[in-house]
Amino acid sequence: MPRDTPMRGDARQRIEDAAVSLFAERPFHQVGLDAIAGRAHASLQTVYRYYGGKEAILNACLHRWARELSVRMADHLQGIENYKDRLRKVFWVVLDYFDRNPDVARMIQHTISAEPVQRDVTDEQRMLTEVFLRVLREGREQGVLTSEISEKHLLDYFYGVLMRLVQMHIARGETEPLAAKTPELFAVLWRALAAPGSAGS
Repeated sequence: MPRDTPMRGDARQRIEDAAVSLFAERPFHQVGLDAIAGRAHASLQTVYRYYGGKEAILNACLHRWARELSVRMADHLQGIENYKDRLRKVFWVVLDYFDRNPDVARMIQHTISAEPVQRDVTDEQRMLTEVFLRVLREGREQGVLTSEISEKHLLDYFYGVLMRLVQMHIARGETEPLAAKTPELFAVLWRALAAPGSAGS
């Protein structure tokens, strides 16, 4: 996490933007602090002073995308009462976010996907996970989502499908926004998650 020492926002933004672009291009261990500093047009001393190391910069980048996505999710869910529409909106927001921020998706793939367990250690990441869990819990309580598996496994299915779609969309070099395919993509996932006999299942 970035140190508490004050730092001008524009410098921090440059450093983190540079880090995201580099982490998107190659694996974490192949990115040096000197490369981040060079792309950010900042001195290596400045990078060390305010972040202390490459892991702290990565964490700052992860915090930022989780925070941005959490805020967008909360905004888009306001006023949607039908459960299936709420879950579809969550699905769309994630795809749309990564359509708009492909370097973030590549960064996550290079730095997180190789880890056996997804890190979820920051307030922002916990907030994002709780948004997903809250929506899934609501579906279980309404009897709309299947009760055959636990909420955590429902979350694994939901996350897993989304991340696979995003990763392969980028890997295949597809140009059409993935979010534009939400109706048909979500329909398949809904059939897997919906309780038998529920509306739309």
